[in-house]
Amino acid sequence: MTTVTERHGGPATRRAPAPSSSFAGRRRPGEFLIKLGLRLAAAITVVTTVGIVIALLVPSLSFFAEVSPFEFLFGTRWAPRFADASFGVLPLVTATLWTTVIALLVAVPFGLGAAILLAEYAKPRVRKVLKPLLEILAGIPTVVYGFFALQFVQGTVLRDWLQLPTGAFSVLAAGLVMGVMIIPTIASIAEDAMSAVPSALRQGSAALGANRMQTTLRVVFPAALSGIVAAVVLGISRAVGETMIVAIAAGSQAQLVSNPLEQGQTMTGFIANAALGDSRVGSLEYNTLFAVGLLLFLITLLINFISIRFVRRFREAY
Repeated sequence: MTTVTERHGGPATRRAPAPSSSFAGRRRPGEFLIKLGLRLAAAITVVTTVGIVIALLVPSLSFFAEVSPFEFLFGTRWAPRFADASFGVLPLVTATLWTTVIALLVAVPFGLGAAILLAEYAKPRVRKVLKPLLEILAGIPTVVYGFFALQFVQGTVLRDWLQLPTGAFSVLAAGLVMGVMIIPTIASIAEDAMSAVPSALRQGSAALGANRMQTTLRVVFPAALSGIVAAVVLGISRAVGETMIVAIAAGSQAQLVSNPLEQGQTMTGFIANAALGDSRVGSLEYNTLFAVGLLLFLITLLINFISIRFVRRFREAY
């Protein structure tokens, strides 16, 4: 390698040769295999998604060939197995909305509060203990949550302790326990987003005289808004798609729910209760499962699409 000499009004100086990488020009088969594995994983994800859409769409088209989409979306009576069958899905949708909203009213404040505590107030030693304990809730089987909602929350808390006029099931009990279930999801993702905010922003806020709470709410929270929104949306998707809790604790009576103390059947609850092999494959009753599943899929897709647009608009990069 050639060197260059320079003279700046003094003795000549010689530049050191630029170091060359020992990896230049060397074949790296391991890197090729890693790239191939990543592409294969991405392709499997796309193929799986397409397969799910096809599996839902084909029976749903057979269903809508016999049932009007308008009747399905706006009908107020859901009785697909009765002699005078009716296919209005609104009772299932209202029960799903009730349980989801109740779950969010529990999970969002407690989840974000836990995230603020872990990211801004807890000492490292305390955080190492609290975060794993919080995430244990995410590992509890949902069927356990379902029996907890039915036996303790519905039977003991709502009826015995609070003396509320409710029956054996209610969307309130299912929504409350579902909110407890998704607290770790919201707390963990929101805490990661808040911890990723540079410390320089906190130090600048403190230098201007702001206390820790003001710094958290007015500096850290807006800076981590995209991650916090993603955490909340993931919690919404988890609540909408939850099955076992609502199938056990919310009830199996499909009706328009106007009061959280009433029982109601959600979309996932109907799929769990109806997919027992009683309906003949290819029949109209059988295809209702796929029509409800397709609607649930589209609702979840719409929620995620809105969240992606929101996150891209308000995302902060540091």
